[in-house]
Amino acid sequence: MKAALTFLAPFFLAACATTPMADAAPAPAGTAVALGQAVTVGELVLTPHEVVTDSRCPINARCVWAGELIVSTRIDGPGWRETAELKLGEPHLAHGTSVMLSSGEPGRMAGAPETSPEDYRFTFE
Repeated sequence: MKAALTFLAPFFLAACATTPMADAAPAPAGTAVALGQAVTVGELVLTPHEVVTDSRCPINARCVWAGELIVSTRIDGPGWRETAELKLGEPHLAHGTSVMLSSGEPGRMAGAPETSPEDYRFTFE
């Protein structure tokens, strides 16, 4: 029995060392989070998963249309889970609770390369 535990110990320890960021405790509301990192908003836990579109007007340009940022976000509540595409600055009603993607950084710059998904940070309220 002791030999079996000694043999299996490295496998259990390795599993602990590779815990994904999504399994970490959610950050408090108002904290800027990366894709896959959870944040609490009231009783809900929001986890941004994918930038669906980022067509915002570059900071250093003049545009006719402001563009939009849409982020596919998992929303977990007491006894339920849904995925919604949250649009920057627009409230989303999730089971009677309003949530909103309030910021998405970095902003776009004209002439700069496209933002990598891992560089984005999102704030929800």
